[in-house]
Amino acid sequence: MIGLLQRVSEAGVEVDGAVKGAIGPGLLVLLCAEPGDGSQQASRLVDKVLRLRVFADETGRMNRCLQDTGGGLLLVPQFTLAADLRGGNRPSFSGAAPPEEGRRLFQLALELARERHGPVESGVFGAHMRVALVNDGPVTLWVRMEPGTANGQRP
Repeated sequence: MIGLLQRVSEAGVEVDGAVKGAIGPGLLVLLCAEPGDGSQQASRLVDKVLRLRVFADETGRMNRCLQDTGGGLLLVPQFTLAADLRGGNRPSFSGAAPPEEGRRLFQLALELARERHGPVESGVFGAHMRVALVNDGPVTLWVRMEPGTANGQRP
């Protein structure tokens, strides 16, 4: 499972002109399930997102996590994170989980995040979304929990 995290001052997602999710300070996370991903990858990715120390402490160092700050979390499904760009100029998306599996894993990640953290909002799987954000820092991090490994990261 892939997550692209951005520390934000604010972020929101619209579908057909209607706001579906919006947060103030916190993290916007674009999520993509890959073939072979399961509940273990979703759970580990959510834990990593909630515990990453990307917020400033009283000395200005990135020493606080989302759970420490109580900030918002906006999860947005985005299968294009699994794009393979090696074969020319048209991306291949065969690295993304099939749509129904991707939907199931996104919903699972969303449920887990809501169980483990307060303010959690989301985009809509399969919808054409407009995502707006103010990146704070900027801080943008990429995390991947690979299927079939002990800790979700590459050996």
